[in-house]
Amino acid sequence: MRTLEFIVLAYALSGFGVGFVVGLTGVGGGSLMTPLLVLVFGFHPATAVGTDLLYASITKTGGTAVHHIGRTVEWAVVGWLGAGSLPASLLTLLLLSRQLHNSSAVASLISYVLGYALILTALSLLFRRRILALAHMLSLHRRPRREAAATVLLGALLGVLVSLSSVGAGAIGVTMLVLLYPHLPIVRIIGSDIAHAVPLTLVAGLGHLAVGTVDVSLLASLLTGSLPGIALGSVIARRAPERALRLLLAALLALVGIRLVAA
Repeated sequence: MRTLEFIVLAYALSGFGVGFVVGLTGVGGGSLMTPLLVLVFGFHPATAVGTDLLYASITKTGGTAVHHIGRTVEWAVVGWLGAGSLPASLLTLLLLSRQLHNSSAVASLISYVLGYALILTALSLLFRRRILALAHMLSLHRRPRREAAATVLLGALLGVLVSLSSVGAGAIGVTMLVLLYPHLPIVRIIGSDIAHAVPLTLVAGLGHLAVGTVDVSLLASLLTGSLPGIALGSVIARRAPERALRLLLAALLALVGIRLVAA
């Protein structure tokens, strides 16, 4: 009994730690939670991804509400993203469900995709300023029709990436949206990305739940710790050295990503 209580406490503390970092840096929990569940607690990658997706859909709902109230969501962009991501997510989950009998192959695929997604996330954090400068140059050559088509394609890419790794709807999504919509304020880019992440992670998470790759008790434990962690991190973020934290986090994500790819 004590062993079970200790394990539940460890999950809750992990949720608190990840929530704290998310509140502190703004980087999505999938970049941290999924590799933590795989590498530290030994969960099957599919279970880690599925559980983290539902975890993300719940935690990001509150963020979407805040951005909506503050009118910092570009709902047209959210719609274009969803038009690509939701069908792509469902198709990915359908193909994944047909391969669940081959557990080792599924685990290898998800670990591989997760590793590269973490490396891309790290690069987007490292080169954020240069990406913003490039976006400013691109703002002089806008083509709205191409923006819409490219946004649907970006949504499809994120749908596949998120469904397989639970990573991509945060730093990678924001980076690509900055390049596609350089005329939008960064706060509206972030608000739109968070708003899009809610239906995407919910659909992908429910798909994983349907095929049996979600641990409901683990999900409850993670939420217990993460919600106060996010609140505390958000408060401390105002005084924290943002650049130093971003570089440290990028280095950590790159190391974990390389570890997963090389495994």
